[in-house]
Amino acid sequence: MDHHTTAHFRTHVEEILDALDKDPGREALVHQDRRLSAGELRRLVYSMARALRSQGVARGQTVTLLAGNLPETLAARYAAGLLGCAVNHLYAGLAADVHAHILQDVETRTLIADPAHHERAADLARRVPLDRVLVLGGGSGVGADLLALAAAESSEALPSEARPQDVCTIRHTGGTTGHPKAICTTFGQWASNGPHWSGEGDQVRTLVCTTLAHAAGLLADATLRHGGAVVLLDGFEAGAVLSAVERERISHMFLLPPLLYQLMDHPQADRTDTSSLRMLTYGGCASSPARLAAAVRRFGPVLNQFYGQNEAGGISVLSPEDHDPRRPELLRTAGKVLEGVEVAIRDAAGRDLPAGEHGEICVRSAQVMQGYWKQPELTAEVLRDGWLHTGDIGFLDADGYLTIVDRLKDMIVVVGGHVYTVELEDELNSHPQVLASAVLGVPDANLMERVHAVVVRTPGGDVGEEELRAMVRERKGAMYEPAHVTFVDALPLTDAGKPDKKLLRSRALGQTASA
Repeated sequence: MDHHTTAHFRTHVEEILDALDKDPGREALVHQDRRLSAGELRRLVYSMARALRSQGVARGQTVTLLAGNLPETLAARYAAGLLGCAVNHLYAGLAADVHAHILQDVETRTLIADPAHHERAADLARRVPLDRVLVLGGGSGVGADLLALAAAESSEALPSEARPQDVCTIRHTGGTTGHPKAICTTFGQWASNGPHWSGEGDQVRTLVCTTLAHAAGLLADATLRHGGAVVLLDGFEAGAVLSAVERERISHMFLLPPLLYQLMDHPQADRTDTSSLRMLTYGGCASSPARLAAAVRRFGPVLNQFYGQNEAGGISVLSPEDHDPRRPELLRTAGKVLEGVEVAIRDAAGRDLPAGEHGEICVRSAQVMQGYWKQPELTAEVLRDGWLHTGDIGFLDADGYLTIVDRLKDMIVVVGGHVYTVELEDELNSHPQVLASAVLGVPDANLMERVHAVVVRTPGGDVGEEELRAMVRERKGAMYEPAHVTFVDALPLTDAGKPDKKLLRSRALGQTASA
């Protein structure tokens, strides 16, 4: 790319810093009892970038973050981005072995940890050859205190060293369906990414209550880029989220469906003023139409379903207008394909299928990843002729609404055909005494996949295994009838907030082995 073109290129980090500079006195970040102004955040990013540079951090290196939802976490992300580094933000809840593998895989030179994770950081420093470990706050004895280093530096503006083709983020898929894969996105792609609020950005107050390493981080970036404020909670607890919405007059937030249900089911839900909410975005895993209709009745016409993938970026959106409890068929869809995105439904031979037929969802857009980090064979498998093969099964209807039926990997191959786990979960969730369910394939002694359902009953509900199996048999046929139904108090969730099917599968395998 010639210098002339590059000179006009603005990274998303520069756009965020420009937005912070427009009104330095306004509130930008809230965390517990701390409130940071836009000017304070901007100065912290610049001084932190200088501190990183003085430590030897340079363009093209990978910086890995092991840090929670702190103002300093966002500042570190932006500082590393300003230097043209690839940022890899770890899910904190993964095992040490997985963390070590990821650090080695993406050739991390610098690990930045917050004080809450200093023990894990010290453990990783023993396992993985790192150039440096930096901590967001002193006293841990693990590595140098990045905040103290930054405080000694100038906070004057610094030009970005990033180029459009440089890798900006390396994101590992959650690994809920297999070995985590590293997905690369460039600064050029990121510059045009994220939601855009025209003319109302300064009124946006976004609540981050799930990890910044996942979708909430994108929402935080977009909020700051458009002049809004971000309120950070350390994690998701339904009562704390409800009180933050009321106290901070939250307008925007992102939740995974299981967390949305926890919010609705909390005893304080009906006593909380949520009238400030304008956009409650959800996505990341399957949702129950019955529960979505209830959420619309509770929170008003503010639900916004986002369907995307780390590999593909955004694919489709079911807008608040389409969340109409009188049209439940729409609540089963993932909405309309986004502008600038092409979607084709293809069979195993790669042929395009007509409206209504089930096939693999294939996507083409400017947001599709560059590829998996150092895995050319895997990249070639999913990226063919410019189209990303998502591994999701779905169909488009005559009106252009996209419906996701299942993950290819979650689809259970049984005698007689395929069981789509999402369809079966919808069916189970429609029972008045079922609060939530997760369906998975568990191999029996002959390694034949059997349908296994894990169900959470409503408070006071006493529905049993036989009643649910009979309901499924009657409505969906014998092929869909679960071989086993187990009841739990709550579904285990991954760090990102999705039902942890890997854990449920290992538990189910343990039960069948001991049976």
